[in-house]
Amino acid sequence: MTIYQNLIAGEWTGADAVENINPSDTKEVVGLYASGSAADTRNAIAAAKAAFPAWSRSGIWERHVILKKAGDEIMARKDELGALLAREEGKTLPEAIGETIRASQIFEFFAGEALRLAGEVVPSVRPNIGVEITREPLGVIGIITPWNFPIAIPAWKIAPALCYGNTIVFKPAELVPGCSWAIVDILNRAGLPKGVLNLVMGKGSIVGQTMLDSPDLAGITFTGSVGTGKRVAVSSIEHNRKIQLEMGGKNPMVVLDDADLSVAVEAAANSAFFSTGQRCTASSRLIVTEGIHDRFVAAMTEKLKTLNVDHALKTGTHIGPVVDERQLKTDTDYIEIGKKEGAKLAFGGELISRDTPGFYLQPTLFTEATNQMRISREEIFGPVASVIRVKDYDEALAVANDTPFGLSSGIATTSLKHATHFKRNAEAGMVMVNLPTAGVDFHVPFGGRKGSSYGSREQGKYAAEFFTTVKTAYTLA
Repeated sequence: MTIYQNLIAGEWTGADAVENINPSDTKEVVGLYASGSAADTRNAIAAAKAAFPAWSRSGIWERHVILKKAGDEIMARKDELGALLAREEGKTLPEAIGETIRASQIFEFFAGEALRLAGEVVPSVRPNIGVEITREPLGVIGIITPWNFPIAIPAWKIAPALCYGNTIVFKPAELVPGCSWAIVDILNRAGLPKGVLNLVMGKGSIVGQTMLDSPDLAGITFTGSVGTGKRVAVSSIEHNRKIQLEMGGKNPMVVLDDADLSVAVEAAANSAFFSTGQRCTASSRLIVTEGIHDRFVAAMTEKLKTLNVDHALKTGTHIGPVVDERQLKTDTDYIEIGKKEGAKLAFGGELISRDTPGFYLQPTLFTEATNQMRISREEIFGPVASVIRVKDYDEALAVANDTPFGLSSGIATTSLKHATHFKRNAEAGMVMVNLPTAGVDFHVPFGGRKGSSYGSREQGKYAAEFFTTVKTAYTLA
């Protein structure tokens, strides 16, 4: 079987490889992907550093053309790349194709942004002096991405980094190297100069740690666990390095008495269980007021009965497998914790057998939960949600905000008053009204508050805040 190698200084390299296993069918090896060493990582950083002077001063048309080519090829291959994504991560094929399309749109957007680079010319308070304010590339950027969005998250970090003239050392999650390799291959063939984009697949303890230890990375943009995010932050202080961290959530979906029940159920089911609940924006706390609580629980239970858990590529599958055995154990451990804490298991919670061996778990709904239970405080990152009964809107808002996280927050209501108040007072970076807490556009800012995020926002024009540094220049006329 072919080994998909790392890309360092424009050359494909690497003999040591690990198997990429399909979570829908653990007998299938998706491919063999290189596992980089500390030396590989240092070489990649050196290559990016050497390539930075020329690329940072490259023409905007060159950047535009390369990003546009990449976006066009991703879109043209959306079915192929979507199938690869579904095979290596377990996301259903329609979801995987949708994510691939989003990656293409991100590259298209930043291809346009490359032509819209601008600054300001302002007068000085002193006579006969002009002031120019411009944005310049930050430098060598370390990119570390998670396994749950294996093509979209790399796209929304790589595209702006290149758009604004930075060079890159990219480490994808070990579980999902396939989509990342494909993106790097596409960009490499689109005409990127050698060393501008370097791919080092491998273990976080080796590749990631070497990146953290390097004084030559001007910035690191990271999406992943809270624990690793804190390590990124601590290590970056020593090197005076700019950081951007997206680390998770325990997102609430509030359902008020006046909500349209069908809208509320659809939004909650999508938020909590689609993509197997493996989204940092997933809503695992369903906060429901007394007047609609029993009807909501009954309707949610009926909805969950209709969701088919099966092979990600199979037609009619609503929920694919959990990504791997370790995550499956985490999910089942939390289900047992919820039972011991006194929550009622209203639906699911059982492992499922299918035609192929995989990590299949029923969507799991707890009721009679409180906001102080571990299943309500800690991010599970699986198809597990808890219903928390509250008296009224005021209590619902208080419970929604009572969390160490603050990524996304949702409300189902027909009240303009409550919707408006919630948008203003929800302590989250993103607020959804009568919509799932997961699902955001590619051209607007993404990010959270409190323990969910640190640093400037991702996506859209706000990406410039991280990937550039501001220069102010004075000229005597």
